[in-house]
Amino acid sequence: MSSIKDILAVDDEPVVLTAINKTCTSERLKVDCAESAAEALKRMESQDYRLIISDIKMPEMDGFQLLAEVKKRGITSGVIISTGYATVENAVHALSEGAIDFIPKPFTADELLSALYRGLRYGTIVSSENKSGNILPYVPCPSRYYRLGYGSWVYPERDGTAKIGVTDLFVKAMENLTAIELTPMLSDIYQGNSCAQMRDARGLMHAVMCPLSGQVIQVNEELTEAPSQIEKDPFFEGWFYRIIPTDLEYELPKLVSCSSDRL
Repeated sequence: MSSIKDILAVDDEPVVLTAINKTCTSERLKVDCAESAAEALKRMESQDYRLIISDIKMPEMDGFQLLAEVKKRGITSGVIISTGYATVENAVHALSEGAIDFIPKPFTADELLSALYRGLRYGTIVSSENKSGNILPYVPCPSRYYRLGYGSWVYPERDGTAKIGVTDLFVKAMENLTAIELTPMLSDIYQGNSCAQMRDARGLMHAVMCPLSGQVIQVNEELTEAPSQIEKDPFFEGWFYRIIPTDLEYELPKLVSCSSDRL
């Protein structure tokens, strides 16, 4: 096995692979490309990758099947799912099946880079977790919470409302939060769609996927003045919104309960 490379890009559209390769090499990231899932798996037999970005819709084996095969083979590389057929169902399904991120096509170079840098940093954090044993390099999601992927969380309150926020692992993966953009009060937000944008020191924006649909009835306005509050206390003082859920019984089972959580 040769030295580890940064990224394996998998897509049956050569123009997409060319764009990913150009963006990655401009950032001095080492990237290989594969035009099918079978070719990607063949490459992974002789080469380790820190991160995989795969299209969903491909002939013979799609991106979800590739994700499952990667997990089955014990390959620890993080997988980002990308597709031109972006739906909420695809986003939620990808994250619930173990993808670390979901990026709809077409994407800009900045949107791609924010996902790639976050994915690479995620791998470094999780790897350090495995090496350090019981000492977690991030604060885990509290047991009564639910999460969408590793990015956002929801806490259902007894009064029928729910609080929403971003996980400590997401914040640590994006690195150096400098600003946050929240949606206004009384807005409708939707599970699997972006509900907040966080800017890092590079100027890249990181979209936070909403874990639950509903109407925003309270916004944590203090965060826009002091975004560092999210880094200090992401699960309590750093919450984003209080919402009235649209259909809690339908959407909550799609999330991962943090009670048995250990990413």
